[in-house]
Amino acid sequence: MIKMGLDHVSNAKDWQTKVVDSAKPVFVDFWAEWCGPCRMVGPVVEELAKDYAGKVEFVKVNVDEANELAAKYNIFSIPTLMLLNKGQVVAQQVGAASKESYKNMIERALANA
Repeated sequence: MIKMGLDHVSNAKDWQTKVVDSAKPVFVDFWAEWCGPCRMVGPVVEELAKDYAGKVEFVKVNVDEANELAAKYNIFSIPTLMLLNKGQVVAQQVGAASKESYKNMIERALANA
């Protein structure tokens, strides 16, 4: 079963297709299995994916599997959540935050899209 609206990206080819070339804004969760705060953020990201289905794409990037992507975007701390529009980073949040703060981040980006 595929989780609704949540893609996993682990290589540059998938990143290009699912994030950079996306017609919609893309919310990216850089995370790792061993990261406690990442596990807390996971269910929130899944809820947001349902809330914004059709408006925003959601992608999870495991930094242990995709360290070249993490390096490209200077991900030194996880979780790092960012919103990209047409391949450009338009918002970023380092560390776990509330669902409300992520919603505000998405709403601002949608308003400016």
